[in-house]
Amino acid sequence: MGRETTVALTGDVMLGRGVNETLHSVRPEEPWGDALPLLLSADLRIINLECAITEHERPWSRTPKVFHFRADPPAVEVLRAGGVDACSLANNHTLDFEEKGLLDTLAHLEAAGIRYAGAGRDGEHAARPVLLEDGVALVAFTDNEPPFAAGPDKPGTNYLPVSTEPRVLRRVEEAVREAREAGAETIVFSNHWGPNMVLRPPDAFRRFARAVVDLGADVYYGHSAHVFQGVEVYRGKPILYDAGDFIDDYAVDPDLRNDRSLLFRVSMEGGELRRLELFPVVLPYARVELAGGDEREEILGLMRDLSAEMGTVFDRREDRLVLEPG
Repeated sequence: MGRETTVALTGDVMLGRGVNETLHSVRPEEPWGDALPLLLSADLRIINLECAITEHERPWSRTPKVFHFRADPPAVEVLRAGGVDACSLANNHTLDFEEKGLLDTLAHLEAAGIRYAGAGRDGEHAARPVLLEDGVALVAFTDNEPPFAAGPDKPGTNYLPVSTEPRVLRRVEEAVREAREAGAETIVFSNHWGPNMVLRPPDAFRRFARAVVDLGADVYYGHSAHVFQGVEVYRGKPILYDAGDFIDDYAVDPDLRNDRSLLFRVSMEGGELRRLELFPVVLPYARVELAGGDEREEILGLMRDLSAEMGTVFDRREDRLVLEPG
């Protein structure tokens, strides 16, 4: 049995477009705002990096795509300032600037000592789990942008449809087994999945997430909707259906309020959940800040209600929601 390890998980971190322009005139730590101490107080930090880090300026054009997100190479210093240990790259923006943009991203992360999973130089590389400190492993998949999928000789993402068909679940089982064989005590299963701007996961997604836990994942870390969704605890394992956003320049829906989210801190010991803490945040342009006042109350109230629909009851502790099994 390993020691208790706290992993901070965030919603999407998008450092391109307007954020990239802002980074030219601010210090690398500034986009993390006053959430930075909370991030750094965790043992490990994992994010979904939703942009390419590259100077390559030719966007993906082989299939229709509306948004293309690219950050200049100095953006990697933002990740270093945030203490990011690993990035999920399995999403619908890592090839926004073609395979060259992805390969540049890998090179910049490697040079900075930041690990990654979910995309790679070929299919085998994209599917490879990454083992972090304290026996924590990250595996990453996405059901977004099938044309971005890696192949035997093609850089790309670790694509996987959301399905409980045996051929799909075999891929999950293989990833979990490989992570265990590498020495993982706690497996974080990252998935960039599903429709945008919905507050509740479809039933098929809940079935898939539970199947992933049944196959041995310890933390299900979902993202893509741009708004947070409820938390379920299944067989003692936390399922974060969607972590929302964390840093971006996106237009704000006045009803769904995609400029409100949470920082998730999951404390695990030997693959067992010891504590789950949710800290509310707000997302002003190109940065994140801890929420206060009415905004904090509304974020915590919505998350408490959405999670209660899934049978999860949080305790309120001043500035956060807390779940401590047993």
